[in-house]
Amino acid sequence: MNTNDDVREFLMSRRANVTPEQAGLPDFGGERRVAGLRREEVAMLAGVSLDYYTRLERGKIHGASESVLNAIATALHLDDVERAHLFDLARAVPPTPATRRPPTSPRTIRPSVQRVLDHMAVPAVVYNARQDLVASNLLGRALFAPHFEADPPNNARFIFLDSRARDYYDDWPLACSLTAAMLRYEAGRDPLNSDLTALIGELSTRSPQFRKNWAEQDVHEHRTGTKIYRHPAIGPLELHYDVFEMPGEPGLSIGTYTAEAGTAAADGLTLLATWATTQEFARSQRLGGGDASSESSTETAAAPRTSST
Repeated sequence: MNTNDDVREFLMSRRANVTPEQAGLPDFGGERRVAGLRREEVAMLAGVSLDYYTRLERGKIHGASESVLNAIATALHLDDVERAHLFDLARAVPPTPATRRPPTSPRTIRPSVQRVLDHMAVPAVVYNARQDLVASNLLGRALFAPHFEADPPNNARFIFLDSRARDYYDDWPLACSLTAAMLRYEAGRDPLNSDLTALIGELSTRSPQFRKNWAEQDVHEHRTGTKIYRHPAIGPLELHYDVFEMPGEPGLSIGTYTAEAGTAAADGLTLLATWATTQEFARSQRLGGGDASSESSTETAAAPRTSST
């Protein structure tokens, strides 16, 4: 990824999103040649010279002080995630042979973490920065069953490249835009992650929808919210998701999915648990019989036991 281009496109897109009225600037009438604020208006609001802001917007942002970056973020009305993304871009260093690092998207978890997943009573999956589903519990694998048919399972690939995603996600366009925004946010945090860069390149080549969403320059950090999943066996499930970082596993997060008691979604999760158990039993029979639970402890994270995301 080209950091200078990322800075330029991000700042230009955010500048285009802010109107003079939103910025508290007087409207003198007449036709404006640019959408949103002009460069000189951003410079004035941030308290820097036009020449200096122009240099920053052209990508020459490395070394900019924290106070300047905060002033620009305020002038552009950036939210917390966008502000963090701007700071990540400012800290990024273009890859060179001396600084290039190996891939930094972990794809395994410790056995103790798998045991924690297995004892959770709600669907849970573990994923990394590039949206690989690296582990899960029985309910999590059942909830995202279509995703786990790929090897390795990857949420972004399913959303943009699998035709079933349009039916699985109740709001597929929103799932697309949020996923692209999450990948952009992670790319800003770790621009030398070759695994992540490769995935972005693949999606850019194969998915017109991804190219459209990627060009929007949005950034998003998955934390909490509600989504409706249309499970192929259970039907619609309106679930609340929460994402927890794993301090002992850098680069990995746990996503959990719950429903309020007494709702149709809660009943749906009960049905999902029954369906998951049936599927696991059938799977163990296909593999030659035996206790599915004892067998599963030997499985790898690349083929998790069973468990936007």
